[in-house]
Amino acid sequence: MASIGLFEASISLFCFLIFYYFLINKHYGNLLIKKYLQSCPWNWPVLGMLPAVLMRFNRIDDAIYIIEKTNLTFLFKGPWFSRMDALITVDPANIHHILTSNFSNYVKGPEFKEIFDVYGDAIFNTDGELWKNLRMSFQVILHQQGFQNLSLSVTTSKLKDVLLPLFSHYSEEGTVVDLQDVFRRFMFDISLISITGSDPQSLSIEMPEVEFAKAFDNAGEAILFRHVIPKFLWKFQRWMGLGQEKMLLEAGATFDRICAKYIDAKREEIRSQGIDHDHDHSNGESEDVLTSYIKLDTSKYELLDPSNDKFIGETLLSFIFAGRDTTATAITWFFGLLTKNPNVEAKIRQEIITNLPEASQERSWSASDHKEYLNKLVYLHASLYEAMRLYPPIPFERKSPIKSDVLPSGHKIDANSNIIIPIYALGRMRSVWGEDAWEFKPERWISETGGLRHEPSSKFLAFNSGPRTCPGKHLAMVTMKTVVVEILQNYDINLVKGYKIEPKPRLALQMNHGLRVTLSKRSSA
Repeated sequence: MASIGLFEASISLFCFLIFYYFLINKHYGNLLIKKYLQSCPWNWPVLGMLPAVLMRFNRIDDAIYIIEKTNLTFLFKGPWFSRMDALITVDPANIHHILTSNFSNYVKGPEFKEIFDVYGDAIFNTDGELWKNLRMSFQVILHQQGFQNLSLSVTTSKLKDVLLPLFSHYSEEGTVVDLQDVFRRFMFDISLISITGSDPQSLSIEMPEVEFAKAFDNAGEAILFRHVIPKFLWKFQRWMGLGQEKMLLEAGATFDRICAKYIDAKREEIRSQGIDHDHDHSNGESEDVLTSYIKLDTSKYELLDPSNDKFIGETLLSFIFAGRDTTATAITWFFGLLTKNPNVEAKIRQEIITNLPEASQERSWSASDHKEYLNKLVYLHASLYEAMRLYPPIPFERKSPIKSDVLPSGHKIDANSNIIIPIYALGRMRSVWGEDAWEFKPERWISETGGLRHEPSSKFLAFNSGPRTCPGKHLAMVTMKTVVVEILQNYDINLVKGYKIEPKPRLALQMNHGLRVTLSKRSSA
């Protein structure tokens, strides 16, 4: 077995060195890229299709042509002995089969968990009964009226007291602002307050670097790196403590240390207040996520242990990643698209004026009627969905079958093989969304009667599909609508002239170089 492992390692290293030569040789590299962009990915001897992926690593849109040309499903071949082969599919019938109708056969799997090991047993990293227990607890906590009240209160407070005054400052100074950085900081702050009860205050004029937030960024970058190189290479880096793997190890240490600090402080707070662990909060009393998990009723979740700080810490990471990265990404792309589609922005503004005439900076949102008000903003809802169709916060989904299977498309797949669903590409498939699939067109979500049109989640995967549908979907939509309404009522946003918006491959689909804009206060606000 040792000789086989050494042979595999040697082949992988040899493959990498060959490809690296082409990467650093500008003449040959340019010739290869030019040739590749004019054709489908080829299956190189030894190297497989890995060069094709790396050449297109920062050219996401180019890869869509390949998927369309292969009838929505094709087999990616990785380097020999690398175990990187994967079935790539955006066929809605296949997606429904994998994520819904045959859900029990398709899991994250041990390889996925190994790649995301820094997050431990986070909900997006688990399968089976543990996942079911986590899912049930997530749903209970997120749907408690007390937590929803807290989330709304924190969001509106941060808007009124921090975000809008900051925008006012930028507007008066004529400062160019990176909205992507602003929204990531804004969502990080409100997520931490709602989850731990502590405010990191990362959003301010000074824009301080926050160690915890930086650790999430570094972890995401390293995990993406693991997806596109042979396991041997990142394992070697980890063993040597080099590059991306060193960064990931440091991020993990930061997660452990800071989560432990939050958990210790919260346990002490609960002890000092003498709160009964079985206290019922269904009456609407506000309670952050950390408090809820420390006081979790273990009789309902036999695999969850609130006395275990490791479990609590990994649960915190799940909530923070979901609350900060996905929502901030969606809002960033939404405003980026608005800067290029003034007609859509005008319709949203008019809808706000028509349905929320009393909603102004001076008016405090009522928790009881807030959701009812926002439900009237159908065109805004459609516009947010349309932004997430084109730029899904999580750009791909990865699965592995327990048993061999045949997909509706006729493709046979082996047990423990890799399946990748590129959600970003799915939103641009003309055969799925029509000839105008690349257009930002919120009207596609509006029914003939003026209501919101339903599209199956196998077509629109922004909130996943089937049993793993995001439990915080409705809360995320309320947060995004609240933020959009306040900003559009008070400010005009203009993209810096000549600035190009393009995606950046990450676990959450960020903008390359951010979203640079100028702000001007609306006189009518």
